[in-house]
Amino acid sequence: MADATTIKEELEKMEAEYEPLLPVEKKLIIWSIGFGIGLLFVLVWISYTFFPASHG
Repeated sequence: MADATTIKEELEKMEAEYEPLLPVEKKLIIWSIGFGIGLLFVLVWISYTFFPASHG
């Protein structure tokens, strides 16, 4: 039972402490979202270009 209370206390401490994102983490998130959106447009273009029968 002692382990369960210490784990619970540690989780509560982790939730209470806020650590802001590092600049490198922010850049990684932005690049990942941009890359994902870019790939989405590329895949839509490929779909409309090479498989026109399935659209419309």
